[in-house]
Amino acid sequence: MKFVAFERQAQGTGASRRLRNSGKTPGIVYGGEGQPQLIELDHNALWHALKKEAFHSTILEMELGGKVSKVLLRDVNMHPFKQLVQHVDFQRVDAKTKLHMKVPVHYVGAEESQAVKLDHCVVNHVISDLDISCFPGDLPEFIEVDLSGLKKGTSLHLSEIKLPKGVTAITHGKKDPVLVSVVSIGGGEEATEAAAGAAPADAKAAAPAKDAKAAPAKDAKAAAKK
Repeated sequence: MKFVAFERQAQGTGASRRLRNSGKTPGIVYGGEGQPQLIELDHNALWHALKKEAFHSTILEMELGGKVSKVLLRDVNMHPFKQLVQHVDFQRVDAKTKLHMKVPVHYVGAEESQAVKLDHCVVNHVISDLDISCFPGDLPEFIEVDLSGLKKGTSLHLSEIKLPKGVTAITHGKKDPVLVSVVSIGGGEEATEAAAGAAPADAKAAAPAKDAKAAPAKDAKAAAKK
């Protein structure tokens, strides 16, 4: 993805406020061999770009002063309640330096699995994005995980998926975290079968009660004849 940035001269809170009022968003680009540089971007173009998943997880081409450099989006500061981007940070990409990024996980094939198709289980996505380390040339836009092999009562762990070439997962605390868990819906068919099995017994229990009510009525008619 490509975007255009412009050099920003003015600094400070007041200058940034005036910049936002004019439809621009202040930002900064840092890292690599160059010095940190203040930039500004068109707010509307930035707003629409931020809605795209790839803008957050892939290497971007930034045109600045007639030159194109590769950068990563590192931070976005949003207004507490307005649809307003207050500030953005970008990091220059060095082809020889490994990146540490969060990449979204796309789950596919769950509807075709035995757990969902036959056993009518619910598949819970425990992790929606994954911390990874890789060189810029190996950075994936997302990681796709096939769930078609899921079975009832199982879970899918990180060690069970194949990561793209050159990509290493970074875990925090747990060595082999759960990505997806399969939960069976309890009480459905079993409860129906139990209710059906109990019906004849209830009917038998109810029969004597009807006879008990009928007996006093016959006694009353006999008393009337007398």
